Amino acid sequence: MTTTPYAGTQPGTDAGGPPRWRLIGPGLVVAATGVGAADLVATMIAGSKYGYALLWAVVVGCVMKVVLVEGAGRFSLSTGRTIFEGWSSLGRWTHAYFGPYIVIWGFVYGAAAMAGTGLALHALFPVLGVTAWGIVSGLIGLALVWSGRYAVFEKTLSVLVLLMFVCMVAAAVVTLPNLPDMAAGLAPRIPDGALINVLSVAGGVGGTITLAAYGYWLREKGWSTPAFMRVMRLDNGVAYLVTGIFVIATLVVGAELLYSAGIAVDTGDKGMLDLSEVLRDRYGAATGTIFLVGFWAAAMSSLVGVWNGVSLMFADFAGHVRGLSTDHPDRQGGGRWYRAYVLWLTLPPMLMLFLGKPVYLILAYGVLGALFMPFLAITLIWLLNTDRTPKQWRNKPFANVVMVLCALTFLALAVDQVRSAVSGVL
Repeated sequence: MTTTPYAGTQPGTDAGGPPRWRLIGPGLVVAATGVGAADLVATMIAGSKYGYALLWAVVVGCVMKVVLVEGAGRFSLSTGRTIFEGWSSLGRWTHAYFGPYIVIWGFVYGAAAMAGTGLALHALFPVLGVTAWGIVSGLIGLALVWSGRYAVFEKTLSVLVLLMFVCMVAAAVVTLPNLPDMAAGLAPRIPDGALINVLSVAGGVGGTITLAAYGYWLREKGWSTPAFMRVMRLDNGVAYLVTGIFVIATLVVGAELLYSAGIAVDTGDKGMLDLSEVLRDRYGAATGTIFLVGFWAAAMSSLVGVWNGVSLMFADFAGHVRGLSTDHPDRQGGGRWYRAYVLWLTLPPMLMLFLGKPVYLILAYGVLGALFMPFLAITLIWLLNTDRTPKQWRNKPFANVVMVLCALTFLALAVDQVRSAVSGVL
């Protein structure tokens, strides 16, 4: 592997020496950020309905995300351009979609993220209500990422990843998974009426707008040239291996604890609280508490990851449309537009915690959000098969096949999510 030095070294990065890999890197950051409480509930409910029958969908979901995140990273490393600069090269229509999306998404997601962490903390420490704990979590997230220093952010995510992984795997071990049934679940099949569950499980394994943030985290880490391509791929592969084990553990808990006993849980974040109560009743208070800690760590890792990663994306977007140079401080972490978006994620959404969710904003959030993953998959296919990417680093046939499958999967999910959003409003 070459060890060519590169420009753009930042304090606390791995730049300036031989390309190195560590277990906690941008890959695990993007994977852990993408697995929120809603994804865990979707996986848990799939386990409660179909046992291990959808285990194969978790594996497929990990493969899809590995390919998409690797593509985003490969584009950034091979071209020296951010993903938004790549999108912009496809036409101004990308601005027309991404600008409203990132603004509306940030406002609604900020409230949802704070509510999720608040729910878990209230269950653990009922001294404060859900809203109060949510506000505390949002302010802590703001303080942790305000400086834009990647080293501090990565260390924080390291602790949260360790907590969520250990707690969820421990909960799965306690339920004594049925290994023969798990092995049978690796054979692809779709039970009657389970297509949407299959798509949700496959699509929810660490998949949000933060997939596109991977290139920005590579830059913050100091991995910014093709010399880091092998390191990036290893980082990404191991990250989704760890995340896959984590999500499988959630499926195991749903299959063993809920499916076998015919217990139903609520959808949304409250489903996690329902499961913690079942664990508490079945295996004791300590087990229920451990699970809640893992739930909180998953929710908090998503909050902190979005507060940093999507703010980097917004700073790049805002600076690009204003014609600022790529290295302009206002387009970087800790700059004007980065901090403006961190505040946007934190302060205005607090109103939604008190006043409820405005109907038409939620509709716009649902529609624009449903379209993001198809947008990402299709634009990556476009970018990585044309002269926008150096020939050496363009897609190989396998990557193209998987990306096309990703696009079709997410388009199908988008149709269902848009239908649900519209019917929910009407």
